[in-house]
Amino acid sequence: MTEAAERLDMNQMIRFDSLNGFVAATDLGRIASHYYVKYETIEMLNTGVGNVKLTQLMTDDNVLTLIANATEFSQIKVREEEFEDLEELLEYCPLRLKQGGLATVPGKINCLMQAYISRVNIRNFSLMSESLYIQQNAGRLCRAIFEIVLRRGWAQATNAFLAMAKCLEKRVWPFETPLRQIEDLRFDIYEKIERKKLSYYQLCEMSAKELGSLLSCDGQRIYDAVRMLPSMYVEASVKPITNTIIQISLTLTPAFTWNDRFLGVRGAQSFWVFIENINENMIIHFENLIVNKKMVRLAEAQNMVFTIPIRDQQLTHNYQVRVASSYFVVDDSVVPISMHNCVLPSAHRPHTDLLDLDPLPIKALKNDIYESIYNFTFFNPIQTQVFYCLYNTDENALIGAPTGSGKTLCAELAMFRVFSRQPTKKCVYIAPLKALVRERVNDWSEKLGRLMKIKTVELTGDHTPDLRSLAKARLVITTPEKWDGITRGWETREYVKDVALVVIDEIHLLGVERGAVLEAIITRLKLMAAKRRPDGSHVRIVGLSTALANAGDVAEWLNVKDSGLFNFRPNVRPVPIEVHIAGFPGQQYCPRMALMNKPAFKAIKSYSPHKPVLIFVASRRQTRLTAMAFVAQLVTEDDPRQWLHMDVQELECLTQTIKDESLKLTLPFGMGMHHAGLQQHERSLVEQLFVERKIQVLIATATLAWGINMPAHLVIVKGTEYYDGKTHKYVNFPVTDVLQMMGRAGRPQYDNSAVAVIYVQDVKKNFYKRFLYEPFPVESSMLPVLANHVNAEVHAGTITSKHHIMAYIADTYLYRRLFANPSYYEVPETTPEALTAFLVDVVDSCVDELLQSKCITVDEEDETISSAPLGRIASVYYLQHETVRFFSMALSPQCTVEDLLRALADNPEYGEIPVRHNEDQINAQLQRYLPIKLPAECAMDSSHTKAHLLLQAHLSHTSIPTDYVTDQRSVLDQCVRILQAMFDVSLLYGWLATALNVVTLLQMIMQARWHTDHPLLVLPHMTDEIIERIS
Repeated sequence: MTEAAERLDMNQMIRFDSLNGFVAATDLGRIASHYYVKYETIEMLNTGVGNVKLTQLMTDDNVLTLIANATEFSQIKVREEEFEDLEELLEYCPLRLKQGGLATVPGKINCLMQAYISRVNIRNFSLMSESLYIQQNAGRLCRAIFEIVLRRGWAQATNAFLAMAKCLEKRVWPFETPLRQIEDLRFDIYEKIERKKLSYYQLCEMSAKELGSLLSCDGQRIYDAVRMLPSMYVEASVKPITNTIIQISLTLTPAFTWNDRFLGVRGAQSFWVFIENINENMIIHFENLIVNKKMVRLAEAQNMVFTIPIRDQQLTHNYQVRVASSYFVVDDSVVPISMHNCVLPSAHRPHTDLLDLDPLPIKALKNDIYESIYNFTFFNPIQTQVFYCLYNTDENALIGAPTGSGKTLCAELAMFRVFSRQPTKKCVYIAPLKALVRERVNDWSEKLGRLMKIKTVELTGDHTPDLRSLAKARLVITTPEKWDGITRGWETREYVKDVALVVIDEIHLLGVERGAVLEAIITRLKLMAAKRRPDGSHVRIVGLSTALANAGDVAEWLNVKDSGLFNFRPNVRPVPIEVHIAGFPGQQYCPRMALMNKPAFKAIKSYSPHKPVLIFVASRRQTRLTAMAFVAQLVTEDDPRQWLHMDVQELECLTQTIKDESLKLTLPFGMGMHHAGLQQHERSLVEQLFVERKIQVLIATATLAWGINMPAHLVIVKGTEYYDGKTHKYVNFPVTDVLQMMGRAGRPQYDNSAVAVIYVQDVKKNFYKRFLYEPFPVESSMLPVLANHVNAEVHAGTITSKHHIMAYIADTYLYRRLFANPSYYEVPETTPEALTAFLVDVVDSCVDELLQSKCITVDEEDETISSAPLGRIASVYYLQHETVRFFSMALSPQCTVEDLLRALADNPEYGEIPVRHNEDQINAQLQRYLPIKLPAECAMDSSHTKAHLLLQAHLSHTSIPTDYVTDQRSVLDQCVRILQAMFDVSLLYGWLATALNVVTLLQMIMQARWHTDHPLLVLPHMTDEIIERIS
């Protein structure tokens, strides 16, 4: 056993530790196992055979020579009586034979492979038998070597082995026409095309008439045949992120038609996407793309985004995108990527050094009540350094520090100053998630309310306090969207004018899709501050963030002076963290997640056998699968309940109210699960048991990293991808999310050090090794949604002309970043004239969009912009301008309730309801039990279809899967304001019948009943049976 392990280790097929006997798989070993390749063949590939070795540059004859020398063919013999037949076959071999010709076994195998590709009929029975054996194995071996060179990043060799694998499988040479794979064409047509040397792309460019006259045949048939071969149309663009990182965006559209007879009734086509550095002959990134029949029929574009590091000298290199069919011999789609016009942003300002200061005692607060809130005696080093700025000045501040650094206390210091100096003023705390808002409300209501009598209110979609409560509150805790909606009419709201401090948590989320709302809020806050300055009043802004690459830009935009900017390095945290990053192979998501279970279990045993462990996964399903895999591991241990630190009888009493069967099973093993599919009391119980250290392991979805502060000694991030229902594929978590999860490692009260283990797909390992320690810059996300925010300002009266729109943009973060990183925003040139022209185009397109939606009107004489009724509806009800445009077109004078329900589900606000993996099948099953049947052509993987089904399920009281409960809540949360907007649109156009039916639909939603149900059903405990007996 030891000798075999050492030989495998020598050939890099495993990693063998001879001291303790541990064995670990390698990529080479996994590929050999997957393709059933013998050990001796791998050894031959590592050492080479004669003058032929596996290198970065491989010719077709060398490719076949390597395959012919594989140990899998060792039983094939050379016989004298076969020489005459082999000599005949040799005439059909376009590539020369190496390693001794037909007199050797590799030469014979090479000849038979080429004869097979050339479609030669073999008459000799022994050669027929051996040829059949070679056919069965050569393609598999070629695919294995393709995977090996792909992992090594050798571009030319990868293309050579992939091309040869397809040749062996389809029996077509690359120099022949790919139409030979379509067998129902006449043989003379193939010969004419090859004689005229017409390439695949030349055939694509010709019309049916041109093909018919050129080839003297039915041109339409050739035209259709050319378009049956799988290929993709590729568009590529490049954006610089930093001076060492670029982002390549691809749009891939199917450029072929799906023929059931040729490609199958079901199934899909596979393509390899390679990003190649031509100068270095290296593949710098690769992915496998699956395109199904529906995507081809609808010509759906697939978007892919790659973030790639570059070195200074690589700026002058040539890059290209190559998209190759996995199984068909057809010309690759190749698109060059030019870096010559790409202007990289300049290097960013250095981080703030953590000064070696003596820890500041809490006595520095000089307030007995404030001091009594805390159960420690000294501030940590970061809090000590920022204390003076936050507690003793009114300057704006930006604090960038890793998660777990005590930034929440920094916010409290700024609040204390307002509470002490401005007793009539309010503080506003803006958090990105409702869960985080709820945590802050619970914490501050207890700390500030009980000891300081500070009234705290929550302002979210779930909680909207009355005006009296808002007027009395000193602290408002809200989400960005809610505060944006309220401040749109700030001049008429006194409680908004009373705000003296706005704390924006996680301000680095400016760069994500929702970040445009934060940008609009801060732009409006700056306007408020400018208007209030003559009165001597001031709105202070304090931003809290992780470490930023371009903190200087954000600080300047927030009007933060140098004395208020603190941007500490990612490794500056109260509890030092040790990070381990491990890569796992495989293109398929679920098998790759399953591969991570055993290493994760071992990581717990190694790094945190007795301390709390937090495991983050991407979905509710993965929490269950991971927990069950751990249960299977634990039952083989001497102590299966080693993670349970409480009496079993006590646990049984606590779990009597739990309905989730998986949670009931895992808790006795000391494991909890936390996801949105659990009921609130179940989540609260799990949180309580974990915080009290009664259970040791908590497996949670990634949103827990933002929502609840429950640190652990060990954090495992099990996969960095999640299924995006909008694009119907797995996409990477933002780096900020991964940093947030890592930040939960380390408990300042208990740990001197912490551990974070990150499990990623192997091809992304280098990406995370670099970017987890090199913070990303924050870019603006305002541009795609600028029209919505301009519409709100037009309604508020802030904007009345194009000049005002330009002035509004000049106050945004977008304006600052346009000049700092113009290529990111696709500005064609970096001259002042080009930037001005770009901004003029942005303003014009913004106005055109709003005019198209009938949200604004423009006076023809003086070009004054004013708000139209539809624009006011969009602004008041916080809707996209596309939504009111949709309603103005979708509604009619005589809409029925069913029509309105369909219009409600189809509106753009529901365009991002997640449709997860395989939920299209669940939607199809759910529809059978609901009263309104959707049309046959309705896409079951559409967000709008799912919204329609969730609304029907709500009205029918139909039970839905656990994962759908949160989605239904999200749909219903938005329902009221959307229906109110529909009602206003109906009144605007004078459609009385439609307006009354909108009211009926709103009543249905509020009462969870169909309008055809008996009125008494709205009473509690009423059922159809009781009503029948009464009547």
